[in-house]
Amino acid sequence: MSTKKNMNISKYSAYLFLIVICIIWAVPVIFGITTSFRSQTEVVSTGFRLLPVNWIIDNYVAVLENTATAPILRWLMNSLFIATIHTLLVVVVISITGYGYSRMKFKGRDALFFTLLGISFFPAVVNLIPSYKIIDAFGWVNTAWAMIIPGLAGMGNIFLVRQFMKGIPKELDESARVDGAGDFRIYFSVILPLIKPVLIVCGLFSFTGSWNDFLWPVIVYTDVDKMPVTAGLLLLQDIYGNYRLIGQLMGSAILAIIPTLLLFLFAQKYFVQSINLNSGIKG
Repeated sequence: MSTKKNMNISKYSAYLFLIVICIIWAVPVIFGITTSFRSQTEVVSTGFRLLPVNWIIDNYVAVLENTATAPILRWLMNSLFIATIHTLLVVVVISITGYGYSRMKFKGRDALFFTLLGISFFPAVVNLIPSYKIIDAFGWVNTAWAMIIPGLAGMGNIFLVRQFMKGIPKELDESARVDGAGDFRIYFSVILPLIKPVLIVCGLFSFTGSWNDFLWPVIVYTDVDKMPVTAGLLLLQDIYGNYRLIGQLMGSAILAIIPTLLLFLFAQKYFVQSINLNSGIKG
């Protein structure tokens, strides 16, 4: 009885902790959503109030109609294009690279992998100036390629794919080789279908990372029409760095998070599958 009681206490304590964390996370999000439905007068005249006194949609109308200084719809389309192409290329690169590091044998394979993994721990800000020099040399400043190409071979994603592939029995490779299959056929016909869960998760991380990236697009974009949404939102502040129209800013931010929110809702089941390294093996 004592053991069961302790288990119940632990369970309820865990639930309480999760509820508190959920509230801490949810309140700012809810406040941001409700603020997008407030008038500017109400924003500046009232303190913290979770729900607005008068619900309005004027902020969203103003944001969508402003196609001159803050074309939010164009920014959203730019972000969607950049994040989608970047994600597709990431999936191709990390799946092939993960196959090489987990299934192929060559001299210095593990040493090279862990060396690159260690280098990846350096803060990304260290590479800003060299990265910009490279992008400028290729003539990619103010183009989508400045956002698409960097980060395709992220070692974090490659590590996840490599570890997932290690959970796939190598007997499948050997059986395919007996039937005359080469490395490309094994990768494409045997391995690729089994690693779909982890590729979806890595693709989700890549999409949200590309969509939410702020510092890099601010550096490589100066053309308003070509900016992604994260860099474009910076233009909603005045010359002194103050956000004058809080409701419109919140409305723009809410519009910007809708695609990633929908993506998480539809792909959340793959997170659990990717945790199990043998989830791709059936029977």
